[in-house]
Amino acid sequence: MKISFPHMGHSYIAFKWLVEHLGHECIVPPEPSKRTLDLGVRYAPEFACIPFKILMGTYLEVAEKGAEVIITSGGMGPCRAGYYWVMHQYILNELGRNVEIIAFEPPLCDLKDFWKKLHRLRVSGGLSVKAFIEVIKTTWEKIKAIDDIEMRSHEVRPYEINRGDTTRALWKALDMLDKANSVKEIEEARREGLEVINKVPRDLSRNPLKVGIIGEIYVVLEPAANHYIQIMLGEMGVQTDRSIYLTSYTRKNTIYNLEGDVFAIARPYIKEAPIGGHGVNSIGETILFAKHGFDGVVQLAPFACIPEIVAKSILPKVSKDYDIPVLTLFIDEQTGKAGVQTRLEAFIDLLEKRRESRKRERLVV
Repeated sequence: MKISFPHMGHSYIAFKWLVEHLGHECIVPPEPSKRTLDLGVRYAPEFACIPFKILMGTYLEVAEKGAEVIITSGGMGPCRAGYYWVMHQYILNELGRNVEIIAFEPPLCDLKDFWKKLHRLRVSGGLSVKAFIEVIKTTWEKIKAIDDIEMRSHEVRPYEINRGDTTRALWKALDMLDKANSVKEIEEARREGLEVINKVPRDLSRNPLKVGIIGEIYVVLEPAANHYIQIMLGEMGVQTDRSIYLTSYTRKNTIYNLEGDVFAIARPYIKEAPIGGHGVNSIGETILFAKHGFDGVVQLAPFACIPEIVAKSILPKVSKDYDIPVLTLFIDEQTGKAGVQTRLEAFIDLLEKRRESRKRERLVV
């Protein structure tokens, strides 16, 4: 089979390896572009959120490249994301695209259905159970290594002397991982990739601001959707960390549930959890960023995303109680990089003045 999947950050490196080693031909989804969004906007419902539109455009692009099957995730709870794949399949059928979407729901929702879909991919690829398990394990190691390397790049970037060095080192490190074909090779590529990033010339005398990134999973994980906000902030001299990485999301929703801790932290502010999506997480993780000494938080939300709108209405209270500024950026097809950059620059200027003011207050005391 010719199989594709959504483009979400750098995860395509691992998923490409997975599809190929399951015995199928991989149609690698292109990074979302203006054309991708234009296609999505043309065929998606007007009031659908931007993740729906970008995915719609991506599916049409991979269909043009010959994809027969698209593998994606489903969802549960009040968020509309759990129904995306149903609507995407309907639109593809209406447009005469002969593409099947296979959606993997969280296993605890329907374990039998989950294993049935895995079995289909294994059998159609001609793999034994043992070989299939080995491919899954290797893919997981690759995803973990991708996240480790990206996390390290966001730690190093604010200290770089030559703008862009860290990003170039990141692409080189990811290319090493792309070529790794075993757990041993992945570990070697991970180690060498981290060394490449750690060799970036840095000015360690700097004391960068620390900003947390929260929000809806797709616009947080896909740089093309958020205009590469973490790289943008890093090149402004800001150290960033985000609430969602693919490994943490998978552990929470596929292997075992770690949401309870974040939900418990958010409960004083929202008792009717869950509200869908990552709305409750955005509240709880803002509190965690405040407790870990971050200077500010940026909330990324698709326009009309109800869970994030609910979170936004509560975050001013959290911001006041925990003394941490929060900037909300709603993203849709009209959002431009220049506008995002201008708002971020103003926010960072506010945080810097706030830090200086606190420093003067301490000196007076």
